[in-house]
Amino acid sequence: MPVVHPKPSLVERLFTEHRGALQAFFRRRIRAKADASDLAQEVYLRMLRISDHEAIRNPVPYLYTVANNLAKEHAVLERRQASGVDIDELETHEQLESLPAFDGDLDQLQRAERLRVVLKQLRPKCQAAVTLRFTEGLSYREVAIRLGVSPQMAKKYVAQALVHCRRRMARLG
Repeated sequence: MPVVHPKPSLVERLFTEHRGALQAFFRRRIRAKADASDLAQEVYLRMLRISDHEAIRNPVPYLYTVANNLAKEHAVLERRQASGVDIDELETHEQLESLPAFDGDLDQLQRAERLRVVLKQLRPKCQAAVTLRFTEGLSYREVAIRLGVSPQMAKKYVAQALVHCRRRMARLG
């Protein structure tokens, strides 16, 4: 008896045909480029939750409407996470600057390479602020002068970068 392959659903076809384009769409709209594939996957999951696919008249524009809404949600979440850190609070800042404990057998070279990858995901000013602060050992005031921003903004760049690095390094294991 021949094997009958079921016809792929509308969502499966859309995802197969547009996955690369969706990832590119997200890479253009979000700061953390590494999150693009996760967001494309989330679009797929949201499309699967729709009970009546037949009601979607224009599937491709609808797919990108879902993606656009998700990109907006992601931006709001990033802003909340970044602003949720009180960078003026000494204890918070000390916690952000301390290195996380890594359990496991990764050697320092592997961790350093992963950190380089994570740092490259940062916006240029955040990346520069972290490099100046920790590689060159500059104060926030000195970092601010080099970047042409206020010391408060230099602190904010460093805090955002550290939050991002901690989150990404934790995901990478």
